[in-house]
Amino acid sequence: MIKITLPDNSVREFESGTTGLQIAKAISNRLAKDVLAITVNGSVWDLNRPITEDAHIQLHTWEDREGKETFWHSSAHLMAEAIESFYPGTKFGIGPTVDTGFYYDIDLPEGKQLSDKDLDKIEKKMIELARQKNEIARTDISKDEALKLFTDKNDELKLELISELEDGTITLYNQGSFTDLCRGPHLPNTSYIKAVKLTSIAGAYWRGDEKNKMLTRVYGVTFPKQKLLEEYLVLLEEAKKRDHRKIGKEMELFTFSQEVGQGLPMWLPKGAMLRQQLEDFLKKVQKKFGYEQVITPHIGDINLYKTSGHYAKYGADSFQTIKTPAEGEEYMLKPMNCPHHCELYKFKPRSYKDLPVRMAEFGTVYRYEQSGELHGLTRVRGFTQDDAHIYCRPDQLKDEFKKVIDIIFIIFKALNFEDYTAQISLRDPEKPEKYIGSSENWDKAEQAIIEACEEKGLNTVTELGEAAFYGPKLDFMIKDALGRSWQLGTIQVDYNLPERFKLEYIGADDNRHRPVMIHRAPFGSMERFVAVLIEHTAGKFPLWLTPDQVVILPISEKYNEYAENLSSFLNNSDIRSLIDDRNEKIGRKIRDNELKRIPYLLIVGEKEAETGCVSVRKQGEGDQGTMTKEAFSEFIAKEVKEQLASFYN
Repeated sequence: MIKITLPDNSVREFESGTTGLQIAKAISNRLAKDVLAITVNGSVWDLNRPITEDAHIQLHTWEDREGKETFWHSSAHLMAEAIESFYPGTKFGIGPTVDTGFYYDIDLPEGKQLSDKDLDKIEKKMIELARQKNEIARTDISKDEALKLFTDKNDELKLELISELEDGTITLYNQGSFTDLCRGPHLPNTSYIKAVKLTSIAGAYWRGDEKNKMLTRVYGVTFPKQKLLEEYLVLLEEAKKRDHRKIGKEMELFTFSQEVGQGLPMWLPKGAMLRQQLEDFLKKVQKKFGYEQVITPHIGDINLYKTSGHYAKYGADSFQTIKTPAEGEEYMLKPMNCPHHCELYKFKPRSYKDLPVRMAEFGTVYRYEQSGELHGLTRVRGFTQDDAHIYCRPDQLKDEFKKVIDIIFIIFKALNFEDYTAQISLRDPEKPEKYIGSSENWDKAEQAIIEACEEKGLNTVTELGEAAFYGPKLDFMIKDALGRSWQLGTIQVDYNLPERFKLEYIGADDNRHRPVMIHRAPFGSMERFVAVLIEHTAGKFPLWLTPDQVVILPISEKYNEYAENLSSFLNNSDIRSLIDDRNEKIGRKIRDNELKRIPYLLIVGEKEAETGCVSVRKQGEGDQGTMTKEAFSEFIAKEVKEQLASFYN
């Protein structure tokens, strides 16, 4: 008999060799129908894999991340089986899960290619195969056997992967006529998969390397119920409407140019105004919390990043170095701001009385992303971080960390992000080589984050292996209006860069001490944050933030002069307004400007021009009546003031 410890710490005995599915049946028949995977002593397993020793377990359903990942990874294999049935000789690269389903990178036989019109037949084949209820069986295999199997299949992609694996760690999964190299875990059989949608086809370099062959990447999503797929398709349609690239173009916020370069966004006047409002907002908050603004160059000597450790970790993913006419002199486009700020800290001697020092910068950084990975504003090669670094004494660390949490909450409140998870990202204890610094300092940094979160009453999840290479962090994962998860806001504790840059302060004991460093970026990057904000709000920004607060619509050209005088009055009152003086009917102007998501529309004609009034329409609410221009100005100013005051207090 073996002892199985459940999540509530209760212990039950089972015969050695029992499976997760048998444990689920012993608990309840309902659970046995819903369970998809099991975690055994920290590792996710197939439900049919025998457990032969005492274990702590957790059963996973569709509601759990582990359950969805197991479901979707099995679906990737099902899709591969369907593709192979139509295109024998296809070579299969990797088929991982993603946040919204899965993909598989494939190399089709010579002369064959997939198009969107082929997806329907593959979907139907997947459903046909799923209904066969084929067992998904796991098999341990030696390295030599694996090499022979995929040599016989002439699949050099799998052979490359196998060459990097250790003998004794290799497993295959088989279902029906399809066999694949895979670690798992997988569903017990294919019948769990009830609904399928293949969403898109793209090109992808093998293993993400532009020097390698271009493969075909097929994306898909599956569900255990048809109703869930139908709900997802509605959500997908709404997501298309909210796509920040589409709305950004409609609202004239930003653009890209191949002549300027891939992944390098340019902000149009309205987008620049939006960014400026966000920056001004955060600067006011930071000033209240004692931050000082700094500015650093867009490039830095390569040795700066060698000292920080960034070059060793990320040099291969950065832009190539810039050589100067001087022999041996090399610079890099700035990939991060923190080394520059460390040098600013060293500008003068520091006393314990000077700490904490809080430096903030909207610093633009540059990181090379492969062209296939670029996506609107969410994945770019040049972006601006709302970066700040706090240098404090160890006894100040927890309080400073909690104050940063307060700043992030102010931002979430101001922009209506109400659904979030606080994720404590720690070291992977199995891979110490991924990190720099002493274990002692890591222990102190991790403990400070855990205690700060407890004292702030945060509901947190802990993820091992998600820490930065120089320190643990707290990441805020928000859900937008469509329920999609985004990482926004990060706070990192770092004992290592102060050590590498030999940062010091003179303590009360007149001895030299190292400060602790906190990295923080509440927005993360301005580009990505704006993208998320656009999709969260569908471009309907709060009044204080929106680039155009008011549009004036003269009924005919006879009232253009009054509209211009009105616009001048509003702009002088710090109300951002513009005029639509096109020779169009007023109904067309109203419709067009509502599509531009401008909060207030002012209609002016003969009566308004004579009385100095405006007829007010509000986005989404319709006619608001007539008021004097002075009263309207006060009304807008009051609304903006009340919004901002509630955030700052």
